[in-house]
Amino acid sequence: MINVEGCEMKENVVQERSFEFALTIIELYKLLVEKREYVLSKQLLRAGTSIGANVEEGIAAQSRKDFLSKISIAAKEARETRYWLRLLEKSRIIDIDYTDNLNDVERLIKILTSIVKTTSESLSLNKHP
Repeated sequence: MINVEGCEMKENVVQERSFEFALTIIELYKLLVEKREYVLSKQLLRAGTSIGANVEEGIAAQSRKDFLSKISIAAKEARETRYWLRLLEKSRIIDIDYTDNLNDVERLIKILTSIVKTTSESLSLNKHP
């Protein structure tokens, strides 16, 4: 595991949270499909489960740059997931409460953004001693 000062604990947290979030998204996807919503639900499933996949890839990174790239992608996927959740919520295509899902993805975005910022700063410091 790449150890960027102070990020190792955050990585474990984001690894666990992104996995749990993916499971929640799978359940939400099943509910949406049951209610015959196929298009947005598929987009949500893809983006929501790819957050954790990219975190896993980042944890197995070969370098800090590789780690930063994967965690940055995970952060982008989290933002895309937030978009699909907000769209589902505001369009009321399927009228269910998305509040918990939105709160969970916001927490993931904050953690991932923090890791990206810390890692970027660490890389910058190492380039210019």
